[in-house]
Amino acid sequence: MLRLLKQYFPIRNILFFIIEGFVIFGSFLLATLILTESESFFFDLFLCLKIFLVVCICQACLYYNDLYDFKAASTIVEVSIRLLQSLGITSIVLGLIYWAFPVVIINQFIFILSIGLLLIFIIGWRLLYIFIIKKGIFNQNIILLGSSPLALDILNEIDSEPDCGYSVCVIIPDSEEEVLNINISKKISVRKEKKDLCSLAKETGINKVIVALKEQRGSFPTNELIRCRTAGIEVLEGSSFYEMLTGKLLVTQIKPSWLIFSEGFKKSKFKTLVKRLEDILISLMMLILLAPILVIVSILIKLESKGQVLFSQDRVGQKKKEFRMHKFRSMVENAEKLSGPVWAQTDDARITKVGKIIRKLRIDELPQLWDVLTGKMSMVGPRPERKHFTDELEKKIPFYSERFIVKPGITGWAQISYGYGATMDDAIEKLNFDLFYIKNLSILLDVLILLRTAKTVLFGKGAR
Repeated sequence: MLRLLKQYFPIRNILFFIIEGFVIFGSFLLATLILTESESFFFDLFLCLKIFLVVCICQACLYYNDLYDFKAASTIVEVSIRLLQSLGITSIVLGLIYWAFPVVIINQFIFILSIGLLLIFIIGWRLLYIFIIKKGIFNQNIILLGSSPLALDILNEIDSEPDCGYSVCVIIPDSEEEVLNINISKKISVRKEKKDLCSLAKETGINKVIVALKEQRGSFPTNELIRCRTAGIEVLEGSSFYEMLTGKLLVTQIKPSWLIFSEGFKKSKFKTLVKRLEDILISLMMLILLAPILVIVSILIKLESKGQVLFSQDRVGQKKKEFRMHKFRSMVENAEKLSGPVWAQTDDARITKVGKIIRKLRIDELPQLWDVLTGKMSMVGPRPERKHFTDELEKKIPFYSERFIVKPGITGWAQISYGYGATMDDAIEKLNFDLFYIKNLSILLDVLILLRTAKTVLFGKGAR
């Protein structure tokens, strides 16, 4: 596994991305070779740079069209449709670049032939990769020690995410008498005894043991795990592995001791200063660039329904201090007059026609750029909630108060990973992601979140 931007990725996935870049690059080189019948382009640095520009734009379009999400694109038909869409968008973007900078234009005949070759090579390459995923080739085999809810969550995550890079090879329940009341794949061996754990790992070629026991007192196999560790077999605590696997914590399963001793939650004055500068620069730039949109939306809201253009509401921010947050009004005036404080629902009748559009495109959030500029919010952080909800959630959800350590954000790890939440279960799941963000906070992680937010906005996912 490779740790990148505070997340762990199977090295296989990184190699897939890099090799696909070479496939795109090679398609253009091959098209050039076919049409020019000359190999001199291998030494043409400027041509290579022009092709590299195409590769960058093409892979960005593939990413934004979910072609690196193998749950979304797992069949030949789905891959082909998304690939054609991505190549179409790539052509449009390159057309605009070529119009602005004619010097980087690639011969149109070479470009057309390259697109044809790309369709063949990328579809073939991806079919091969999907076959590798489904067969579990190059997966890292692990031993799952324990049958706790955490252990079952780990098993379900690996089973539902074919591209995670792991395969559970052996499960050892907490006790010899315990029967696992779940469907276990025939490929997974269930062992009753914890004895000879090290020998078992060596015999099966496994070099990673995940410990997710229900009750560790008295039954914890200390000696066996020490033998594994000293023999070079990696031993990981279940919550740490779950964090690495999913990009979130599991607040209902983690123990306070794990939260105390685990890595993360590092803070410094320098990091705080850089994050504040990031907030000021991005919010100021966006307010200037998006000023025409802000004016147009204000006029449309005023024309459609009576009431204020901006909707302001008290929200709980950093250190549980309340602040006034601003949004474009997307509901009828006094929407909660009869119902009281409630979460918005799908197809909420209180939402206006203009409101539906600006909520889908997340334009209703743009006035919060002013809240970021004034220091009440950040560009990236947990979503701010009302005190009515946070007081209730703090009583029912463990570690909920920890989300107030940082400033709330317009976007965040939870918003891009889970979307809108309107139930207690949603609040727990979003906290899982929020705590991961707070624990692993960095500027590079902020950049990743902002890039993924752009993808979410473009495709209108998660809005209500």
